[in-house]
Amino acid sequence: MSEKKNIATAAGVLGSATIVSRIMGMLRDMAVSRFFGAGMATDAFFAAFQIPNMLRRFFAEGALTSAFVPLFSATVNRDGDEKAKELANACFTLLTMIMAMVTLCGIIFSPLIVGIMFPGFKSVPGKFELTVTLNRLMFPYIFFISLVALCMGILNTLRHFFTPAISTVFLNISIILSAFFMRDLFYAPVTALAAGVFIGGSLQLIMQLPVLARKGYFPRPSFNFRIPEIRNMALLIFPSIFGVGVYYLNIGIGAILASLLPQGSVSYLYYAQRLFEFPQGIFTVSVAQAVLPSMSRQAAEGEIDAMKESLSFGLRLTLFITIPAMAGLMIVATPVFSLLFMGGKFDYSGTLNSSEALFYYSAGLSFVAVTRVLAPAFYALKDTRTPVYCAFAAFIINLLFSLLLMGGMKHSGLALATTVSACGNMLLLLLCLERKIGSFGGKEILAGGVKSLLASIPMAIVVYCLCTLADWSLGEARLFKSLLLFFAVVSGASVYLLLSYLFGSPEAVSIIGLMRKKLTAALRCF
Repeated sequence: MSEKKNIATAAGVLGSATIVSRIMGMLRDMAVSRFFGAGMATDAFFAAFQIPNMLRRFFAEGALTSAFVPLFSATVNRDGDEKAKELANACFTLLTMIMAMVTLCGIIFSPLIVGIMFPGFKSVPGKFELTVTLNRLMFPYIFFISLVALCMGILNTLRHFFTPAISTVFLNISIILSAFFMRDLFYAPVTALAAGVFIGGSLQLIMQLPVLARKGYFPRPSFNFRIPEIRNMALLIFPSIFGVGVYYLNIGIGAILASLLPQGSVSYLYYAQRLFEFPQGIFTVSVAQAVLPSMSRQAAEGEIDAMKESLSFGLRLTLFITIPAMAGLMIVATPVFSLLFMGGKFDYSGTLNSSEALFYYSAGLSFVAVTRVLAPAFYALKDTRTPVYCAFAAFIINLLFSLLLMGGMKHSGLALATTVSACGNMLLLLLCLERKIGSFGGKEILAGGVKSLLASIPMAIVVYCLCTLADWSLGEARLFKSLLLFFAVVSGASVYLLLSYLFGSPEAVSIIGLMRKKLTAALRCF
């Protein structure tokens, strides 16, 4: 199987599993919005969850995966399974020890952490104390999810993608069930959500173990930390924390500054970010995780031209998917929030505020997506400095624009600042990578992006016109609105795919060719 086909197949598996997970995540957020709305309790929960969740994004899903996968992949290809198992066991043992200490410190120093990150909460009676309590309950989540990330790196390198991707379903199910059945058990009902996070994180880790056992990689204690790869991973992982996680650091900065804005601002940004992550999680992360093992193996074997081809293919595929998703999400922001979230304690005001933030977040979807593919390319080449420099510049851009825009645009200005920062980070990474390895199909990537953009404009017009047929400020006629929104999305996707095909986009040609084969085979059965 060619490397392109490997990447596309892996991305498809990851995307399919992630679709299920994201749907459950949306159901989770719908349950939270209906039961708790957007106010003091949800601000406290989302802020408290932001802390271990931000560590997860920095350390677990970002830095750990980017640092571990290239070294583990090289060990498997160069030294075989026995050495790879020795490395995996040592990493699992060391990571368990480190994250246990991090978790303990997080629980003990939770009042200090919350006070620094969300200073505005102290002005509202009880809000700071509730946030501290929730943060202490949820901090062990970073322990579980870091070990899950290590398991994911092992399994992805061994070409098993489904289980790590689908495991987040159990986190979402746990939170949903906790919201339904446990909220009356606590003095502060929102505490049930924190209990759900704790239970869900442990279930995610438990799911990985049987699969690792089948692959022969069930983790065993090993204190052989003198393995050279351990030291190399340590050198890679700390710069990776900032290089890969800068977008999520910017999200965290947005939440901190939002705590100084009117009550509900933290919740509006959280709800918008969650919907923004729906296409990002399905497509962006899937492509990035699928292409990383291929680039790591090719870089380790000195096949730089092959690596550049894999990178170019990954970027073209990313733009083909995310540009229409970006346009569509900007158009349907208000309808989606109205249909899925409005009701109970979540009113139309919350819908408008959240959808406005989603609009500005969505404008940066392709920037974030391209960055998620570019940054691991540097780590595959053992370059840890460049992504850090680019990330630091992006961080400064975000901070400056956040302070500049939050006065007039409130929470929406913070969302826009994140998008501007993501664009800056992407441009810097593109420039630096081209200087490092030479051209990697820039003309083809740009041509593909332009074709996708041109095809997305008529698509957006079709979706917008169809959405105007309903009054989204009212909570009635949900069945009609659901069918209308579904028809609008399907119509828009059809228009985009057809126009992309007419423009000669290779991705569209492949998809339509595959659909023709499937249709022909189905007709032959009759």
